[in-house]
Order: sequence, then structure tokens, then C-alpha cells
Amino acid sequence: MELRLAQGTPCWVSLLTDDLPGARAFYGELLGWTYVPGPGQLGAYVRAELDGAPVAGLGVASATGFPVQWTTYFAVDDADRAAGLVRECGGTVAVGPLQAERAGRMAIASDVSGAVFGLWQGEEHPGREASSAPGGPAWSELLTPDADGSAAFYAAVLDRPVRPDAGESALIVHGRPVAGIRHHADLRGHPPRWRTHFAVRDAALTVRQTIDLGGRVLVEPHHTARGLAARLADPQGGHFSVLEVGVG
Repeated sequence: MELRLAQGTPCWVSLLTDDLPGARAFYGELLGWTYVPGPGQLGAYVRAELDGAPVAGLGVASATGFPVQWTTYFAVDDADRAAGLVRECGGTVAVGPLQAERAGRMAIASDVSGAVFGLWQGEEHPGREASSAPGGPAWSELLTPDADGSAAFYAAVLDRPVRPDAGESALIVHGRPVAGIRHHADLRGHPPRWRTHFAVRDAALTVRQTIDLGGRVLVEPHHTARGLAARLADPQGGHFSVLEVGVG
């Protein structure tokens, strides 16, 4: 029996980098990850784990000069159908759909504004739903100058409503927000993109650790509708955010 999360749920995040050993060392130290080999046909690719459970993927960018970036994947019931809808709605499918051994079926695409995202039809590997567990993905948010167009695109491709929530639009799955779509007119030379937030116990401490490990601070800890957050970059240039979570 195949397992997968509800369609439209952000179910995985994956980093493409030009220095896999360096990225493994950085995130392993910062977020407490350990690693196991991933599907062989994805090239140099590992799965990061927290307490023995998969939490993220790290791989080597296949093209020289490809930007180091985190990609958010959305669960779908049928990756081939969803990829077709991407094209029908004005997006582009760059990779796949292809089978990742028995783990599942995947595609990598870009939306109407050029933001890259993934589609994942889970089989043996259903992915991981965002949560407040420290070290894991807590929230994904799209920054785009065309929030209305992006909202219509994801609503059509993922067959889920997009509604206002906490000062931005939110993709809704079974009545709750699972990802944000935020209008951002000034992206400072960067293309529209999905931003991955990882949960941490102490945002200020994580900022200091990031600097000690050779990363950079892009935006100091600041209050958001979802909690205290900071924007950071790893030593290879991959941007990510952290979100402070309460610990009971």
C-alpha cells in the first residue's frame, strides 16, 4: 500500500549545492542532522535524518553555475497529471516526472513567475510534513511580485484553495494553512523563490552558530506573524530561514 501526504501539503525540502561535503557538515552541525544515501539515479544525493527519520535531501547541482538553493516539494496524488497542469497553467517542467527508485515519483518545475518547486508522489518515501520539531522544516513561503497570479497557479495545479492568512495568502489543505504566498516587489536581483524555514529552539543562538560555521546573516532575528525568524545563508550561498519554536 502506497503512503503519501494529502495533496498540496509541502512534504519535502531539498538542497542543490556545489559542495555537498561542506553542506553536510554545515547543516549537520547547525541542525543536528545525520545522513544516509538517497536514490542512486539522483546522483550524489543524501537524505538528512533527525532521530532516524528523514527530514531533507541534499544533492549536487548537475550544471555548473546553477544557483545553490532549497526547493520545496508538494505532495500530489499523480505526478504526471500535476506536471501536465503545470504546463497548462503557464509554468515549466524542467525535470521529470521520473521514478526515484521505489521511493516515489517526482518532477521539478517553475511557476508562472519563475519560482522553482517540486512535485512528489510518495510511495515508499511519503516525505515529511512541516512541524515545530527543532531541526526540521517548519514553514515554506513563496516570495513573488505576482502574488495573485501565483495563488491562482498553485490553486489550479494542486487543486487546493488559496486564502488570506496572517498577512499573506496561504495554501489551504483540509482547512489549515500549509504554505504562504507573499507579495514582494523588491527581490534585490533574486528571482521569485520558495523560502524554507527550519524550526530552532533559539533563533539568536542559531545566528551565532551560523557565523561560527562560516555562514552569513542576511536578516537578524525579527518578529513575524509565525514567530521570531532570521534569514541566513550557508557557506555555499544557499539561503534559508529559521523560525524559533516554543519548547514545552
